[in-house]
Amino acid sequence: MSKKTKKVTIDEEEMNTKQDAGNLEEEVQSEQDESEEKTQTDVQNEVSDSEPEDSAEKQETERYLRLMAEFQNFKKRVDKEKKDIRTYGNENIMSELLPVLDNFERALETEHDDISGYVKGMELIFQQLKTALEHAGLKEIEALGEEFDPTKHNAVMTEESDEHEAGKVGKVLQKGYTLKDKV
Repeated sequence: MSKKTKKVTIDEEEMNTKQDAGNLEEEVQSEQDESEEKTQTDVQNEVSDSEPEDSAEKQETERYLRLMAEFQNFKKRVDKEKKDIRTYGNENIMSELLPVLDNFERALETEHDDISGYVKGMELIFQQLKTALEHAGLKEIEALGEEFDPTKHNAVMTEESDEHEAGKVGKVLQKGYTLKDKV
């Protein structure tokens, strides 16, 4: 009986060991499942937490790209406007000068028998040209007899004169003009 008892005892011990192993296996499996669930939950939480960050980051990137595109379009538009201004900026003055040019052509085409009529026509055309230039902002600088101003006048020589005081402009060799406020 002792052999049988031992066998039963061994069998019981084996069963207990198997049960313990099974229990241990179940515990390990349970812990692995819990760990996997926690890991999956953590990953999902991280993903859901990072999604708003990624989304916000993506929105910022898109906003930045849109602003860059808008700025590039703005630069192109400004460059085109500058080019147009350079190209067509003198359009108004040209339209005022065209009648003057036409009158010069007419005067040159006429017969020059009556010199006084020819001179009178040239004077009228000169006035027309002067008026057109004044409309564009060009004004003659009155210098003769005025106090010398180096910002407006260019001295070529100095000479004593009985007609004009010292420091005054005595003779104009070439007229000066201002365009708007610029000499």
